[in-house]
Amino acid sequence: MSEAPDIVALVGSRICHDLASPLGAIGNGLELMTLSGVEETPEMALVNESLKGARGRIAFFRIAFGSAHDGDIVRAGEMAEALSALGARKLAMDWRLSGDMPRRDAKLVLLAVNCLETSMPFGGRISVTSADGRFLATGAAECFNVDDQAWAVMGGGPTTDITPAQVQFALLAEEIARQNRRLDHTSDAGQITLRF
Repeated sequence: MSEAPDIVALVGSRICHDLASPLGAIGNGLELMTLSGVEETPEMALVNESLKGARGRIAFFRIAFGSAHDGDIVRAGEMAEALSALGARKLAMDWRLSGDMPRRDAKLVLLAVNCLETSMPFGGRISVTSADGRFLATGAAECFNVDDQAWAVMGGGPTTDITPAQVQFALLAEEIARQNRRLDHTSDAGQITLRF
C-alpha cells in the first residue's frame, strides 16, 4: 500500500510554484530595463534587493514546506539560494554539509533551521552539520525568544494553539515521525541544539 499524500506539503509546493513565475517575470523585467540603459536608481536597487530576498524565501519554503519523496534530490545550488534569505534576517549561516542531498533530509534540516530562526528575533548564528548519521542544527545568539508551547509540540505536545508563525514546529514533528527518526533538543546559555 502506498503512503497517503501529504496534503499540506502539496499545498506548499503549489503555492511556491505559482509564486515563482511572477517573481521570475519581475526579475526579467528589471534585467531588461537595465539592458535598455535605464539608470540604476536607489529605488531600482531596493526592488532588486527585495526580489532577491523573496526568491530566497520561496526557495526556502519550497524545500521546507513542499513535498519530498524518496529519490528526490536538492542540488547544492538550490540549497544555497534557499539559505541566502537568512542573511537579510541578521542570521549568519555556518553550513557544514556539502554537495547535493536527499530532499527529505533537506526538508528536515530547513524546518529545523526555521524553528531556530523563529527563536532568534535579533539574529545570531545557525550552524548545520552531521555526525553519526544524525543532523545537528545549532542556534547561537545573545538573546532568544523561546515559546515553550511551540517547542513542546516537537516533543508530542498539543498543536491546538500553534500560530501560523509557528507552523514549522508542528511540521518538523510530523516529518520526524514520518521518517521514523528521533528528535532531541537541548538548550543552555546562548545556544539551542536540535539533533535528528
